[in-house]
Amino acid sequence: MKSSNRWSGVKAKAWLPRIFDRLRQSLRRRHWNADLALGRDGEDWAHRYLQREGMIVVARNWRSAGGAAELDLVARDGEQLVFVEVKTRRSDEYGAPERAIDWDKRRHIVHAARNYWLRAGWDPAQVRFDVVSIVVEAAQPLTHLRDAFRIVPAQAL
Repeated sequence: MKSSNRWSGVKAKAWLPRIFDRLRQSLRRRHWNADLALGRDGEDWAHRYLQREGMIVVARNWRSAGGAAELDLVARDGEQLVFVEVKTRRSDEYGAPERAIDWDKRRHIVHAARNYWLRAGWDPAQVRFDVVSIVVEAAQPLTHLRDAFRIVPAQAL
């Protein structure tokens, strides 16, 4: 009779990252500021979501040498390089999380993204900016906004 190991094969691959995410989240809540921990938890959820959608996450919390802005997630979606801003809130009492991405925040994201794509040798025409909005207490907690904003041609140069 063949013995069955519940941690083998597909089941282990599906559950193992979730176990590590929960452990990491638990440690964050103990040692970090609550808002910072929630933001990082949201990045974990967004990372897993994007993987399920077939995207390959190539970097997390990437900062350029100047450190002006941070890119939450950098992913590949086919032939496109995708810069993903993740916004997480406990509730939508003060509006949707993506509303916190104003013009100044976009400018910082584009600046850091430009540094990334130049270093990586990507064509700016193959770049996309997405937003993953997470409201923990909502019925539909995660919203993925593809092509949430575009760069002005002068910013691409």
